[in-house]
Amino acid sequence: MPREEREAQLVVAGTEEFGRAGYSGASMVEIARRVGVTKPLLYQYFGSKDGLYLACLHRAGGRLTEGVATTMAAGGEPDQMPLKVLSAIFTTFDHDRYAWRLLRDATVPSAGDIAAAAADYRRRLDAFAVLGATQLLTSRGLADPADIEAVAQVWTGVVDSLISWWIDRPDEDADAMTARCARIMGGLFGW
Repeated sequence: MPREEREAQLVVAGTEEFGRAGYSGASMVEIARRVGVTKPLLYQYFGSKDGLYLACLHRAGGRLTEGVATTMAAGGEPDQMPLKVLSAIFTTFDHDRYAWRLLRDATVPSAGDIAAAAADYRRRLDAFAVLGATQLLTSRGLADPADIEAVAQVWTGVVDSLISWWIDRPDEDADAMTARCARIMGGLFGW
Protein backbone atom coordinates (compact mmCIF):
# COMPACT_ATOMS: atom_id res chain seq x y z
CA MET A 1 0.00 0.00 0.00
CA PRO A 2 1.34 3.47 -0.84
CA ARG A 3 2.61 5.43 2.16
CA GLU A 4 0.03 8.23 1.74
CA GLU A 5 -2.86 5.76 1.91
CA ARG A 6 -1.38 3.97 4.94
CA GLU A 7 -0.84 7.30 6.72
CA ALA A 8 -4.44 8.28 6.00
CA GLN A 9 -5.65 4.97 7.48
CA LEU A 10 -3.54 5.54 10.58
CA VAL A 11 -4.89 9.07 11.01
CA VAL A 12 -8.49 7.82 10.78
CA ALA A 13 -7.78 5.02 13.29
CA GLY A 14 -5.86 7.44 15.51
CA THR A 15 -8.68 9.96 15.45
CA GLU A 16 -11.15 7.37 16.64
CA GLU A 17 -8.85 6.04 19.35
CA PHE A 18 -7.89 9.52 20.59
CA GLY A 19 -11.53 10.60 20.40
CA ARG A 20 -12.73 7.62 22.43
CA ALA A 21 -9.92 7.40 24.99
CA GLY A 22 -8.41 10.89 24.99
CA TYR A 23 -4.76 11.62 24.41
CA SER A 24 -3.68 10.16 27.73
CA GLY A 25 -5.70 6.95 27.40
CA ALA A 26 -5.07 6.22 23.72
CA SER A 27 -2.99 3.19 22.84
CA MET A 28 -0.55 3.28 19.95
CA VAL A 29 -0.66 -0.52 19.93
CA GLU A 30 -4.44 -0.41 19.45
CA ILE A 31 -4.16 2.14 16.64
CA ALA A 32 -1.58 0.00 14.83
CA ARG A 33 -3.71 -3.12 15.37
CA ARG A 34 -6.79 -1.47 13.86
CA VAL A 35 -4.91 -0.78 10.66
CA GLY A 36 -3.02 -4.07 10.64
CA VAL A 37 0.47 -2.66 11.00
CA THR A 38 3.14 -2.88 13.66
CA LYS A 39 3.71 -0.27 16.33
CA PRO A 40 7.25 0.40 14.98
CA LEU A 41 5.75 1.23 11.57
CA LEU A 42 3.35 3.66 13.21
CA TYR A 43 6.30 5.38 14.91
CA GLN A 44 8.24 5.34 11.64
CA TYR A 45 5.43 7.31 9.98
CA PHE A 46 4.67 9.80 12.76
CA GLY A 47 7.70 9.71 15.05
CA SER A 48 5.73 9.70 18.29
CA LYS A 49 2.30 9.68 19.86
CA ASP A 50 2.41 13.48 19.71
CA GLY A 51 3.18 13.35 15.98
CA LEU A 52 0.18 11.15 15.29
CA TYR A 53 -2.09 13.24 17.53
CA LEU A 54 -1.01 16.40 15.72
CA ALA A 55 -1.77 14.80 12.35
CA CYS A 56 -5.22 13.80 13.61
CA LEU A 57 -5.84 17.20 15.19
CA HIS A 58 -4.82 19.11 12.05
CA ARG A 59 -7.08 16.94 9.91
CA ALA A 60 -10.05 17.49 12.24
CA GLY A 61 -9.41 21.17 12.93
CA GLY A 62 -8.67 22.00 9.31
CA ARG A 63 -11.82 20.33 8.02
CA LEU A 64 -13.96 21.96 10.68
CA THR A 65 -12.64 25.50 10.35
CA GLU A 66 -12.81 25.27 6.55
CA GLY A 67 -16.41 24.02 6.66
CA VAL A 68 -17.54 26.75 9.05
CA ALA A 69 -15.64 29.46 7.14
CA THR A 70 -17.17 28.38 3.83
CA THR A 71 -20.66 28.32 5.33
CA MET A 72 -20.32 31.74 6.92
CA ALA A 73 -18.74 33.26 3.81
CA ALA A 74 -21.75 32.14 1.77
CA GLY A 75 -23.82 34.55 3.85
CA GLY A 76 -27.55 34.54 4.28
CA GLU A 77 -30.04 35.63 6.88
CA PRO A 78 -28.42 36.00 10.33
CA ASP A 79 -31.32 34.06 11.89
CA GLN A 80 -30.54 31.06 9.69
CA MET A 81 -26.77 31.07 10.14
CA PRO A 82 -26.71 29.08 13.42
CA LEU A 83 -28.53 26.18 11.77
CA LYS A 84 -26.35 26.42 8.65
CA VAL A 85 -23.21 26.28 10.77
CA LEU A 86 -24.51 23.31 12.75
CA SER A 87 -25.37 21.53 9.53
CA ALA A 88 -21.83 22.15 8.21
CA ILE A 89 -20.34 20.74 11.41
CA PHE A 90 -22.60 17.66 11.34
CA THR A 91 -21.79 17.08 7.68
CA THR A 92 -18.05 17.46 8.32
CA PHE A 93 -18.05 14.91 11.13
CA ASP A 94 -20.87 12.60 10.04
CA HIS A 95 -18.55 9.66 9.40
CA ASP A 96 -15.79 10.85 11.72
CA ARG A 97 -17.60 11.95 14.87
CA TYR A 98 -14.78 11.39 17.33
CA ALA A 99 -12.71 14.03 15.53
CA TRP A 100 -14.65 16.72 17.42
CA ARG A 101 -13.28 15.47 20.73
CA LEU A 102 -9.70 16.12 19.66
CA LEU A 103 -10.47 19.84 19.69
CA ARG A 104 -11.69 19.67 23.30
CA ASP A 105 -9.47 16.93 24.79
CA ALA A 106 -8.60 17.91 28.37
CA THR A 107 -5.95 15.16 28.58
CA VAL A 108 -3.53 16.64 26.04
CA PRO A 109 -0.27 18.15 27.30
CA SER A 110 -0.79 21.67 28.63
CA ALA A 111 2.19 23.04 26.71
CA GLY A 112 3.91 22.31 23.42
CA ASP A 113 2.82 21.78 19.84
CA ILE A 114 -0.43 19.93 20.60
CA ALA A 115 -1.60 22.50 23.14
CA ALA A 116 -0.74 25.35 20.76
CA ALA A 117 -2.50 23.74 17.78
CA ALA A 118 -5.64 22.88 19.78
CA ALA A 119 -5.75 26.41 21.20
CA ASP A 120 -5.39 27.86 17.70
CA TYR A 121 -8.34 25.84 16.35
CA ARG A 122 -10.47 26.78 19.37
CA ARG A 123 -9.51 30.44 18.88
CA ARG A 124 -10.61 30.27 15.24
CA LEU A 125 -13.90 28.64 16.17
CA ASP A 126 -14.46 31.21 18.91
CA ALA A 127 -13.87 33.98 16.36
CA PHE A 128 -16.55 32.46 14.11
CA ALA A 129 -18.90 32.37 17.11
CA VAL A 130 -18.26 36.06 17.81
CA LEU A 131 -18.82 36.93 14.15
CA GLY A 132 -22.08 34.98 14.05
CA ALA A 133 -23.27 36.49 17.33
CA THR A 134 -22.40 39.97 16.06
CA GLN A 135 -24.36 39.46 12.85
CA LEU A 136 -27.35 37.97 14.65
CA LEU A 137 -27.58 40.54 17.42
CA THR A 138 -26.94 43.58 15.23
CA SER A 139 -29.66 42.37 12.85
CA ARG A 140 -31.96 42.72 15.85
CA GLY A 141 -30.67 46.14 16.86
CA LEU A 142 -28.41 44.92 19.66
CA ALA A 143 -24.76 45.93 19.58
CA ASP A 144 -23.45 45.76 23.16
CA PRO A 145 -20.04 44.03 22.97
CA ALA A 146 -20.64 42.22 26.27
CA ASP A 147 -23.96 40.86 24.94
CA ILE A 148 -22.21 39.66 21.80
CA GLU A 149 -19.47 38.02 23.82
CA ALA A 150 -22.01 36.31 26.09
CA VAL A 151 -24.05 34.98 23.15
CA ALA A 152 -20.88 33.69 21.46
CA GLN A 153 -19.90 31.90 24.66
CA VAL A 154 -23.35 30.34 25.00
CA TRP A 155 -23.28 29.31 21.33
CA THR A 156 -19.91 27.58 21.76
CA GLY A 157 -21.27 25.62 24.71
CA VAL A 158 -24.44 24.67 22.83
CA VAL A 159 -22.47 23.40 19.83
CA ASP A 160 -20.14 21.37 22.03
CA SER A 161 -23.07 19.86 23.94
CA LEU A 162 -25.02 19.00 20.80
CA ILE A 163 -22.06 17.30 19.17
CA SER A 164 -21.19 15.42 22.34
CA TRP A 165 -24.79 14.17 22.50
CA TRP A 166 -24.74 13.25 18.80
CA ILE A 167 -21.45 11.31 18.96
CA ASP A 168 -23.16 8.59 20.99
CA ARG A 169 -26.03 8.20 18.51
CA PRO A 170 -24.51 6.59 15.41
CA ASP A 171 -27.95 5.92 13.88
CA GLU A 172 -28.62 9.66 13.60
CA ASP A 173 -26.88 11.01 10.50
CA ALA A 174 -26.02 14.63 9.73
CA ASP A 175 -29.34 15.32 8.00
CA ALA A 176 -31.35 13.88 10.90
CA MET A 177 -29.35 15.91 13.41
CA THR A 178 -29.76 19.08 11.37
CA ALA A 179 -33.53 18.44 11.22
CA ARG A 180 -33.57 17.87 15.00
CA CYS A 181 -31.78 21.17 15.58
CA ALA A 182 -34.17 22.97 13.21
CA ARG A 183 -37.13 21.64 15.23
CA ILE A 184 -35.50 22.63 18.52
CA MET A 185 -34.55 26.12 17.32
CA GLY A 186 -37.98 26.59 15.76
CA GLY A 187 -39.66 25.59 19.00
CA LEU A 188 -37.41 27.66 21.22
CA PHE A 189 -36.88 30.76 19.09
CA GLY A 190 -39.58 30.63 16.43
CA TRP A 191 -36.99 30.31 13.63
